[in-house]
Amino acid sequence: MHPLLKTLLQNAGLVAALVVALVVWILAPWYVLLAAALAVALWMMLSHGGRQAASVSQVGISTLGQRLGASSVVVIGIAGVVAVLVALLSMAEGYRQTVGGTGDATNAIVLRGGSVAEVMSTLDRATISTVVQAPQIARSADGRPLASPELVVAATLPLRGGAPDEDGSVQFRGVGDMAFQVRPKLRIVEGRMFETGKRELVVGKGARKQFAGLDPGQSVRLGSDTWQVVGAFEAGDATDSEIWADAEVVATTYRRGSTRASITARLTDPGAFNAFKAGLDADPRTQVEVSTTLDYFAKQSEGMSKVLRVIGIVVGSIMAVGAVFGALNTMFATVAARAREIATLRAIGFRGLPVVVAVMLETMLLALLGGLLGGAIAWLLFDGYGASTLAGGVGQMTFEFRVTPALLWGGLKWALAIGFVGGLFPAVRAAQLPVTTALRAG
Repeated sequence: MHPLLKTLLQNAGLVAALVVALVVWILAPWYVLLAAALAVALWMMLSHGGRQAASVSQVGISTLGQRLGASSVVVIGIAGVVAVLVALLSMAEGYRQTVGGTGDATNAIVLRGGSVAEVMSTLDRATISTVVQAPQIARSADGRPLASPELVVAATLPLRGGAPDEDGSVQFRGVGDMAFQVRPKLRIVEGRMFETGKRELVVGKGARKQFAGLDPGQSVRLGSDTWQVVGAFEAGDATDSEIWADAEVVATTYRRGSTRASITARLTDPGAFNAFKAGLDADPRTQVEVSTTLDYFAKQSEGMSKVLRVIGIVVGSIMAVGAVFGALNTMFATVAARAREIATLRAIGFRGLPVVVAVMLETMLLALLGGLLGGAIAWLLFDGYGASTLAGGVGQMTFEFRVTPALLWGGLKWALAIGFVGGLFPAVRAAQLPVTTALRAG
């Protein structure tokens, strides 16, 4: 076979093996990867070739301090990739947890038929009266249905810390006295509840951080009226980004009449949802969309979470390409510098596979250090970092970046994958280098 054709076939096989290995690496759960690492460790301890690989690895790793500059290029490059990737994905995770964790399986939300969000929905009084009488809705101590017809509008407020003319959009929810009873997690943490019939507000802790003038005791202008902030509430979910007031007053200010955007109802138990939905679907008087609040908010978070994840992966992939080339350059230079040493080892009986494994282990160690450093940077700088974005096309929602163990593990897998790709070709080059050529070059 012609030498050039042979080289091309070998490289094609190497690339194919690399692609397969990366696919397995990405898809495999942690315990499979742990088993593979243990298998390699056992091979290095129990087999002749493995002990040879361990010996060569020990020599290479012991000289890393002498090649600190070149090694740092690999570590810092991979750390940068992991830090950026984990930070961007933690934004998506924080948004998903905040929005997707809102609601529960015992609460149902009712919208107008065909509506996918509260802002698109309008329910008239007749529909509201029919829905709240459903037998699957729980009752309060005085026998009233635990159902909260609510109005949602977009209001404009100045941003906290922004320029005087810099405004943002906040979700303004008009509620009645049942709103707190159907949301048991929500509680007033400062001030008091607004009074019915008055232009008074209670504000979520996220909205309070985001917008100016929302501290209890202050007043803000919403619509054509001035409102007094009388309290602050906290729920630990997406409602923290809202401001609340009496539904009738909000409807008057924004000329919504007796209509409402949605009904949030507390069911007798989670198992009652199917019967609740079936009853409303079968009633010709109600053309509505029904889902649990847990499902509703999970769907609301899907689109933005996917966009943020795609952005993170794309940016991380672009940076990873640069890190791979950095690792390739460093390891090719390392192999060239150690050509005589490697050739001597092969001349005294060391086979090609131990040499490949040794170079790969050296690169993977640098990648591991880079992955750990990048993950630590992302966790220290971004975990709990506050941000905001538009939610549901209505108002800005505040949330915090969440650097989870799963994201850190994913970043570490990326780091090791970069190290694998960056070390494989130099390792094969080292194993294939003709012994006589390498000795003469030395």
